[in-house]
Amino acid sequence: MRPLVIKVTCAAGDPERSNQAFTVAASAAAAGADVSLWLTGDAAAYAVEGGGPDLGLEHATPVAQLLEVVLASGRVTVCTQCAARRGITEADLAPGLRMAGAALFAEEVLGDQVQALVY
Repeated sequence: MRPLVIKVTCAAGDPERSNQAFTVAASAAAAGADVSLWLTGDAAAYAVEGGGPDLGLEHATPVAQLLEVVLASGRVTVCTQCAARRGITEADLAPGLRMAGAALFAEEVLGDQVQALVY
């Protein structure tokens, strides 16, 4: 199975698109895929434990639960610049999350046999 890199850029401003990214990441991780979920833009708020808006979508699993599934077998990274713009430091990150920049993202998506999705 090919690695899957998913980049989510939105949150409450576009709840369906945001939730779709988290749902795809969690579903792929649960199916055994090597998943790397990147939190950028407004989605950086989800990097803080208990952070991120409640998307309030009917029939949708809460983002916190979806993140738990991804973290159980995959990686969740918050964009360094996106975090800094929102006053989020490495000390603020929820357990298991990491902070990195464009160089690591490019390395992940340019790897052999990678499938990348951007939401």
